Amino acid sequence: TMEIDLAIVGVYAFTPEVFGAIDRIEPSARGELEITDAIQRLVDDGKTVRAVEVRSWWADTGRPEDVLEVNRRLLHEVQPRIEGEVGAESEVVGPVVIGPGSEIRGSMIRGPVIIGSDCIIEDCYIGPYTAISDNCTLRDTEVEFSILLTEVQISDMPLRIDRSLLGTRVKLTRNDSPARALQFVLGNDSQVVL
Repeated sequence: TMEIDLAIVGVYAFTPEVFGAIDRIEPSARGELEITDAIQRLVDDGKTVRAVEVRSWWADTGRPEDVLEVNRRLLHEVQPRIEGEVGAESEVVGPVVIGPGSEIRGSMIRGPVIIGSDCIIEDCYIGPYTAISDNCTLRDTEVEFSILLTEVQISDMPLRIDRSLLGTRVKLTRNDSPARALQFVLGNDSQVVL
């Protein structure tokens, strides 16, 4: 038997012929059209299918902690660049990227950190290994070792957000009412740790 020490990295480039192959496959046992079945259909149809060996760094990002680890590794390579506005009462330490149109007010940013475009970071601590995408607004919040996608809004968090992935348009706010309950609206496959 032949031993193979390769894995599929999950990056594909197809011609429009793949749509014809997809139209002729059936859902798998888990009820989904599988990419590997579509590729096999192309092979069975005599189409050219090639693999390219990736010789550079690669990581499996199938779990949240894997995504955070890849983010950590990538942020080690960040080249400092400040295109947004950093107020005099703010402090930026280490390799930090701040995109155009972003405003940092009364905050401590400790790199490596990337902050996208058109963000407002006010009275916050943004710690190492944090990536904040475009159009995010954070006020009175501490975030470290996390990834925030576009349009995240966070305000008045009593505890630091750590090792977290926040999807597009997530809103985190504190409710100062006397009620002793938590309220959530969570998407598919959400995880909450309190």
